[in-house]
Amino acid sequence: MSVMEAQLETRTLPTPSQTDGGQGVAPVERLDDLARIIRAYNDVTDKLQRSHEALHQEVARLQHELSGANAQLQRSKRLAALGEMAAGIAHEIRNPLAAIQLYAGMIAEDLESHAAAELSPQIDTARKIAGAVRGLNAIVCDVLSFAREIRPTRAIASIAELFERAVDANLPALDAADVDVVFDDTLDDDASVIAIDGELMHQALVNLIRNAVDAMSSSPPRVLSLSMRREDGNIVLVIRDSGPGIAEADIDRIFNPFFTTRNTGTGLGLAIVHRIVDAHGGSISVFNDNGAVFEVRIPSHAAEGEHGSAA
Repeated sequence: MSVMEAQLETRTLPTPSQTDGGQGVAPVERLDDLARIIRAYNDVTDKLQRSHEALHQEVARLQHELSGANAQLQRSKRLAALGEMAAGIAHEIRNPLAAIQLYAGMIAEDLESHAAAELSPQIDTARKIAGAVRGLNAIVCDVLSFAREIRPTRAIASIAELFERAVDANLPALDAADVDVVFDDTLDDDASVIAIDGELMHQALVNLIRNAVDAMSSSPPRVLSLSMRREDGNIVLVIRDSGPGIAEADIDRIFNPFFTTRNTGTGLGLAIVHRIVDAHGGSISVFNDNGAVFEVRIPSHAAEGEHGSAA
């Protein structure tokens, strides 16, 4: 009850004879009407205030979602532009590398045919050149894999089987690092299926699991947790490790091509994962929660061939 209402109800009211000679509407009735109007006004004001607060919260949520969507879009555009540039560079490098490897192999064979002990250093040098070229060629292959056009061919696949295949592909590294793999109960659901390009998603999950194994190399106990959930029309694949997590300064750069915190590798693994997920019309994010957590979101209603990505 407002202060005005209280004053109206507690005020001493004159009788009809004191005001209008007993004729017309009594003042007490008029005051009751006014009190009802004030109560209705207060109710409307409260509802407007609640509506305003709810609208403000919804606008803030939509702005946050729009900001995230714009960031994803800009990142996808940058990756596509970089992929196009990288493809041109890789093709230009590949031909000279093939020639160098061929000539280095010919020199090594020629020197070996003489079977002279004093030529041993030269033979080793020729072999080292050939080995270095193979390493460079592997980098070029990674660049071309990142840059190539990606058009998923979707088919229904079991999420549990996708995870199992990716784990099997990384089994030597998992065993060597003594990593325990935990499959969440959500993967036992018969409805845990998704329409995706199985081979492309297999490549993405293999890279994410390999990345998790590398991250846990110096932080026992080592646990890799795999799970899924449904959220806002998406199927979310979750890869969680028990490593030290990702430095806050690196989280925004971790999907950039050639960015790596390790001494080995091209830094293209996660960039390739991003392009594969983007080609499916999905998104990928990472955050820290007692280790690094990667979440891959794929629209559960996406039609076959609906999305594509080209370098």
